[in-house]
Amino acid sequence: MAGLLARRGGADVKVFVDTAPLMEKPLAEAAGLGWQGKHSVLVSREWGSWLFLGAILTSAELPVDKPHPESCGSCTRCLDVCPTNAFPAPFRLDARRCLAYYSVEHKGPIPREFRRPMGNRIYGCDDCLAVCPWNKFASVSREAKLRSRPELERPALAELVAIDDAGFRALFAGSPVKRIGHERFLRNVLIGIGNSESEIFVNSVLSRMADPSALVRGAAVWALRRLDPEQASAVRERHLDNETDPAVRDEWSGMV
Repeated sequence: MAGLLARRGGADVKVFVDTAPLMEKPLAEAAGLGWQGKHSVLVSREWGSWLFLGAILTSAELPVDKPHPESCGSCTRCLDVCPTNAFPAPFRLDARRCLAYYSVEHKGPIPREFRRPMGNRIYGCDDCLAVCPWNKFASVSREAKLRSRPELERPALAELVAIDDAGFRALFAGSPVKRIGHERFLRNVLIGIGNSESEIFVNSVLSRMADPSALVRGAAVWALRRLDPEQASAVRERHLDNETDPAVRDEWSGMV
């Protein structure tokens, strides 16, 4: 929901849901909704860490709630499960090592050191949320818009890598995945394919070697070198002769 400005009962009201540079987590903690866990995400006694945060800014006089005390105790499951060691200390996240950042926000090639840890993650990570013991109190939302769509549950990589821009927009209409765009989506899919260790994807990867996007071509080179080094060596010179992008050329010469 975009920022919405209105007046209610003489007070100014503005509503935000992930649409403004607000520090929602500390605000929610101060409002008594929960606490920021060791993974830095808000945790609720009632809902665990699987929740969305919205904010209502108002000039109205409202009762003040007490902040919620931190209740992680000695648990370190979220820190221990992180595939890239993105937590230098409890309650501190280094986004430069976070797979959620690289798969969603990062616009360039995925740094090589994080490609294998990505596994088959196409959008986000959330391992640190999945292991939080407080999620045993969470329940499935009754809001239809938040429910998973059957066609997006465990989609086949071979189908995803073949999708064009129009198909991508149609498939992910109304989904947060759409915001990363077709190029970054294919980059992530190709990383997942490269990590599959299955040669059945070789032809799918080859079909993306001449993609108009250098970001996609670079990911395809990495995937092909992982799946079939001999095939990659056989087509290397032909593709290098026509390649002008320095990042893609670097993929041909870089370490897998």
